[in-house]
Amino acid sequence: MSDRLGALDEDTEVEFVDEPEQEEDVDDTIIGPAVSSNPEPTYSRPPSVLNSPVHAIATPRPTLLFAIASDDVTEVRRVLESGEAGPNDDVGPQSALAFTLTANQLKHRMEIVKLLLAHGANTSTLKDPDGSRSSSRAASLSDRERDEGSGRSTPAMQTVLESMDPATRYYIARAESPQTRRTSALIHRSFFRPLTKVRYDLIGQDRALEQLFRVLSMPTVAPIVVLLCGPSGHGKSLLARKFGSLLDVPTHTVNMTTLQSTHDIWRSYSMNPYEAPSKLTLADFLMENEAKRCVVVLDEIEKTAQETFLSSLLMPWELGRCSFEAGHRHVDVSKVIWLGTSNIGHDLVFEHQAARDHPEEPMSREMYVDLMGMLRPLVSQRLGPSLLSRVTTVLPFVPFSADEKMAIAAEALYTLAGQDARTLPSATVEKLVQNAVRDYIPTEGARSLYRAVSTHLLDTIY
Repeated sequence: MSDRLGALDEDTEVEFVDEPEQEEDVDDTIIGPAVSSNPEPTYSRPPSVLNSPVHAIATPRPTLLFAIASDDVTEVRRVLESGEAGPNDDVGPQSALAFTLTANQLKHRMEIVKLLLAHGANTSTLKDPDGSRSSSRAASLSDRERDEGSGRSTPAMQTVLESMDPATRYYIARAESPQTRRTSALIHRSFFRPLTKVRYDLIGQDRALEQLFRVLSMPTVAPIVVLLCGPSGHGKSLLARKFGSLLDVPTHTVNMTTLQSTHDIWRSYSMNPYEAPSKLTLADFLMENEAKRCVVVLDEIEKTAQETFLSSLLMPWELGRCSFEAGHRHVDVSKVIWLGTSNIGHDLVFEHQAARDHPEEPMSREMYVDLMGMLRPLVSQRLGPSLLSRVTTVLPFVPFSADEKMAIAAEALYTLAGQDARTLPSATVEKLVQNAVRDYIPTEGARSLYRAVSTHLLDTIY
């Protein structure tokens, strides 16, 4: 009840208004009605002339449902990254993932599905009728329960999944794979955790990612130096390019084919068409980011004119510090992540695949470790044992499996054809993708699939 009461005439009728009680640090035995000098009575519905503003109805911020239904990929990303909504939030009676998969009107469905999966959308919701398992129940499932539920979609949802293009099916299967969850767990509490999202940009190379995450999960005082080796068109440059952006740290890319002397590497400007132009040399970049996490990509490292040009990397790769000129102070580069890309091992990778009993199936962990051991001596021959001894790990990139080739071709279709591809019947998409896969050239990797899709697309649409 209001603690102030106006001085009133005995005939005045007053309606008192209860207000929320407030805790006061006083003895409640002496609390009694207080009298106020305010001559006006208190009304239950204050007049509009009162100074206190009436609370306006706040306009709610866009929800995940609104963002998905608007077919706005940028807004979906913003909502998820800001934490305003989670990937496993329910949107109506369905999970966000199930809603997206069944919303046939979406033109950017695959991109939204990939975003939801990259942020941790639980595929177990697709095992219930209409994908309607509550997010709280889905989130409480153990890995064992998810594993046992794999492949048991209800007829309704199974029909939806079967009508999806090969790329969307691939990403759904990849997300629910026990290997994916085990690999992600390696860096779950690490600074490098955002790198798990790369599997929804990079098709294939599960074993390379697993080994990379193993290395990043191990404590070390030495700088991190990773060489990505193997045939062209299999994702090495894509992974290197995504590394810095996913970790939200700056990246500097050196085109190693341009080096003409030992010190040229420090004078090199970043040369990557996907990065914003920079006026910083590598030396400037490292001084600006001294003792901070950042990424340096050494593109086509084996194509350096002379092996001796790489000698200036020996000290930073071993001690985590370097001096760019004689007599200058040492710069702390201990937190730099060095990524080298190379075609070393091109022939070895294909020979290793041909020797397998089932070359079209994904490679086992044991086979991949065996390939890693075979590749390292080849790297030593090309780059020198002194440099290789300072490399944290050498990761071979391997040929694509049958499902991976189908997924790449499907993604190429939607990239090249845009909205025209959305109007194609699912049977036509499947046939076009299969025709493109038949034209696949292993030594050219994904580039050959994009070219084949482009050719077959012209015949189909135009």
